[in-house]
Amino acid sequence: MGCLAAQLIASTRLQLLQRSLRSAYRKLTRSRATVHYFHQHDDPYSHLLAACLPTLQERYRITFVVHAVPAPDSAAAPDLQRLSDWSARDAERLRGSLSAAARNPAQPLLLKSPTPAELQRGADLRKKMGHYLGAMLYFEGEWYWGTDRLHYLEQRLTEAGLRIALPHSQSGPESEFSPLIPPRALQFIPWPVAPKSTVAVPPVIHFYCSLRSPYTYLATRQLMHLARHYGAELRIRYVLPMVMRGLPVPLAKRLYILRDAKREALRLGLNFGAVVDPVGAPVESGLALLHAACAMDKGVKLLESFLSAVFAQGIDAGSTHGLQAIATRAGIGAPEMRAALKDSNWREQAENNRADMLKRGLWGVPCFRVNEQPILWGQDRLWMLEEDLLHALETTPVQVFQCGDVSGSRLTTMNI
Repeated sequence: MGCLAAQLIASTRLQLLQRSLRSAYRKLTRSRATVHYFHQHDDPYSHLLAACLPTLQERYRITFVVHAVPAPDSAAAPDLQRLSDWSARDAERLRGSLSAAARNPAQPLLLKSPTPAELQRGADLRKKMGHYLGAMLYFEGEWYWGTDRLHYLEQRLTEAGLRIALPHSQSGPESEFSPLIPPRALQFIPWPVAPKSTVAVPPVIHFYCSLRSPYTYLATRQLMHLARHYGAELRIRYVLPMVMRGLPVPLAKRLYILRDAKREALRLGLNFGAVVDPVGAPVESGLALLHAACAMDKGVKLLESFLSAVFAQGIDAGSTHGLQAIATRAGIGAPEMRAALKDSNWREQAENNRADMLKRGLWGVPCFRVNEQPILWGQDRLWMLEEDLLHALETTPVQVFQCGDVSGSRLTTMNI
């Protein structure tokens, strides 16, 4: 996919034009605003989302049309068992964080098992509309996944004038737009700095990343801020992109990820859209450079430089000039870059990281963990990572030198 094509697909102007046309058509035909919900019976995310529908129905002048769908096929979900296992773990933790308004009783219609014919009809319609997952909401040309993207749908419905006015007693500053499930923001809770007389063992954030993942780009700067704020070590564990590991990435999946990454980037205040796909040799050169940068303690800077280049700045990492520009911003000179490109040891490290990621139950990036805590997947779960960081800080032993002892020969251990 070329840079201009990517910019067009992720164009905010084009999106607004399409929204206006679809809204005008709905009004001209006097049609009711319809939200299509694709429910996967064995998917925990679908059940979390389904519990939100009654509240949404009360808030907006919309009609829900429910379609039963099967699990995604192997092209869209190449490791279905790991996806199923991860979804169960993640949804359980996610459920505990939702408000009471987002936890309505399950609807009888969604409790019954769908027939094969119903599943096939739902799958055919989902494919025709351009998607592949369950727990998806579709409204006038745009897709919203699970509870994580529900706030985008609510914002759009509100901007379209479909919000039902609240009674006067409930009106107020927050009534203009208060989503049922707001986007999760990192808290950056003030944390006491250890006294100079202590030797703290900082928590380690293991960051599994790829140089071709838009979501890795979205996560990287946030992870840098988290690590800096809490005094954690950010350890880069790079892997080859899925398509370079023999795992398919269908067109519908690529298009959805591109559009979804654009709206997330806008929310986070990041540039996105001038994409020059680094698949193939550019990724390999980038990983060779990243491997060397990590040894120089410049890995995080190189990672951010590479990802911003290929996802936001339209820089071709496959050209010598482009790669040198990426390296220079990370403090790596031309001689160091040339030496890095001759070293193939990054391949073994990438394979070791992939094997470790699979062992811990995931296959795609970005994912991350704190120390030996359970691994988390996706930049949507950085708020969970922050919780894990705080837990690690609260329970990490800190060695304290006894008064007058500077040799370190006598130590006591305490928790702070």
